[in-house]
Amino acid sequence: MKRTGFALLEFNPTFNLSQKKALRDGLSGVVQRRKTLWVVNDETVSLERLTYQGTNAEGAHRYGEHTQFGLNDFLRLPVPPTLGASDIEEADIEGLDFRDDYLWLVGSHSLKRKQPEENKSAEENVKRLEKVSSDGNRFLLARIPLVEENGLPTLKKAVAQHDKRLTASQLSGDSASNDLMAALRQDEHLPPFFAIPSKDNGFDIEGLAVVSKRLFIGLRGPVLRGWAIILEVEPEEKDNDASTLKLKNIGPGHRPYRKHFLQLGGLGIRDLCVQDSDLLILTGPTMDLDGPVTLFRWPGGALPSSESLVFAKNLITVFQVPYGQGNLKGKDHAEGLTLFAPDGSTNRSVLIVYDSAAQSRTTRNNSVEADIFSL
Repeated sequence: MKRTGFALLEFNPTFNLSQKKALRDGLSGVVQRRKTLWVVNDETVSLERLTYQGTNAEGAHRYGEHTQFGLNDFLRLPVPPTLGASDIEEADIEGLDFRDDYLWLVGSHSLKRKQPEENKSAEENVKRLEKVSSDGNRFLLARIPLVEENGLPTLKKAVAQHDKRLTASQLSGDSASNDLMAALRQDEHLPPFFAIPSKDNGFDIEGLAVVSKRLFIGLRGPVLRGWAIILEVEPEEKDNDASTLKLKNIGPGHRPYRKHFLQLGGLGIRDLCVQDSDLLILTGPTMDLDGPVTLFRWPGGALPSSESLVFAKNLITVFQVPYGQGNLKGKDHAEGLTLFAPDGSTNRSVLIVYDSAAQSRTTRNNSVEADIFSL
């Protein structure tokens, strides 16, 4: 399907100075809130707010007035950034969503493997492929109050709103794990994949959707015999500590999660969003390769009554998303999805952002094009 429009996301270049790559080149999550888009680059420890600027001569919806919010100002990062340091322990945020005055976010919770480099010897590259590691801030599941200030949605660490106090809070954990991973270690399917890096079909979170008090967490991997997995959890404030979340027991056997298996043709989940009672599922390859990218609709998927196993015939293929092929091999990896309307009102379209954006998307200084598709 061809895009029906596009948004031009304009970034402030001064915020790129401490990054390995420009913010626009590695977008991994997006959510619209009124006239703002909130996006994240997976190699940072920050969130980026862009505000609607109208349309240009080409009909593009422009978003600018870039404001950056450091996660360390709101959350207890296991490995906070050091002033002046050239390297940071990235949070690898892969999912964003908004619900009930909170912006929710989730890290990948994954391991990574070093890649070979052309300027190194075969022996050196074989050694690089041996090295598996994890950034300490990846085990992050959190929410931050998002409230109106001077006419714009703004992050706050704590604020009184609607006769209640909103507080930034996160699931209990550290640089090696958190309560979600601890619970999943007793699972029947997932533990063998915890020691496997994300792009080797290891455990890898890459999608988030919030429905009332429940979170739906999409897994890029593992994919089990062609079946992708969505986890459903319900965080709540820990007793006497509003800044810490715990998981409510909602699953079989009083487990703090439910599992939903979906037959997505061997694809893993890249992002999720909710439309009415349905769940929209952006999918792509779990391995490090270019391949089919498809948007599926799971009718009623936002309100399941129990754990699920959903065959392909019960899913709707909405459209195919273009991906890098030929001269664009290795480019345009669709990673972020949000319902979209330019003025932030009724959503009749979706907006998709890309990691490793193709050069054709970045012809304007410090900007990148995001695609709009009609539903």
